[in-house]
Amino acid sequence: MPDVRPASSAAMAVASSALKAQQARMRVIAENIANANSTSATKGGDPYRRQVPVFEPVKLGPDTNGVRLKGANPDLTEFKSEYEPGHPSADDKGYVKLPNVDTLIEALDMREAQRAYEANLNVIETSRALQARTLEILKR
Repeated sequence: MPDVRPASSAAMAVASSALKAQQARMRVIAENIANANSTSATKGGDPYRRQVPVFEPVKLGPDTNGVRLKGANPDLTEFKSEYEPGHPSADDKGYVKLPNVDTLIEALDMREAQRAYEANLNVIETSRALQARTLEILKR
């Protein structure tokens, strides 16, 4: 009888690596959201810069690749600015730089990461169910 464990184990390993990557992605997104309204601690300085998650492939076995979060790169788009001459972070012209974080984009990214996380959980649950069903069949 064929051994089905390696295929389902590989599927679970790939899905597990993706779960960890999506979890790390959600942490980066949460940090972006948490800093969406922050300003610089120094007069005229730069505020928090949005971070963009970067993934890379990782070898899980001889024929199996997964994914992991390599890190987060700064988003180099320009900062927003508002005229607030009395603000402690305002420059000499009275403008305060605000983070380049758009909370709507972050919310959409978070939802996408949650869906990917859920999809990978489903892969693990399905693989476990297939293993259990295979064992049932082999016991007969």
